[in-house]
Amino acid sequence: MVHVLSSRTLIRPADPGLSRAFYGERLGLAVYREFGQGPERGTVYFLGGGFLEVSGRADAHASPAVRLWLQVADVAAAHEELAAAGVEIVRPPVEEPWGLIEMWVADPDGIRIVLVEVPAGHPLRCRPGI
Repeated sequence: MVHVLSSRTLIRPADPGLSRAFYGERLGLAVYREFGQGPERGTVYFLGGGFLEVSGRADAHASPAVRLWLQVADVAAAHEELAAAGVEIVRPPVEEPWGLIEMWVADPDGIRIVLVEVPAGHPLRCRPGI
C-alpha cells in the first residue's frame, strides 16, 4: 500500500504570470514556496489540506474536465470579495439539492473552481461514532 505523505494539484498555465496573479492576488492564496527563475518559475500555494502548484507553461488551455474544489467558511463573502477583485464569476452562490452552498469561478485558463460552504448541520460536518 502506498503511504501518501503530501499531495499537490499541478497546473501548467498558458500564461504563468497571469495565473500567479490570479491565484496569489485575486484569490489571495498564501504562498507555500517558490522555485526556479524567470516567467515559468514555480509557485506552490497553500490549499487547505493540500497544495496547488502553478509552474511551467502549457501550449493549450487546461482540459475542461479539470476542476478545483475549495471549501470556504462563507461563500457569500467570497462572492463579494472575488467579484470586487475582477474574478470571473461563472455562477453566483446557490444552495444545491445536496445541501452545500456552491459558487463557480474560472481561472485565466478556464479551469473551473467551485467554492463550497458546508452549512451547520450538513452531514459533511458530522463524524459518525464520535
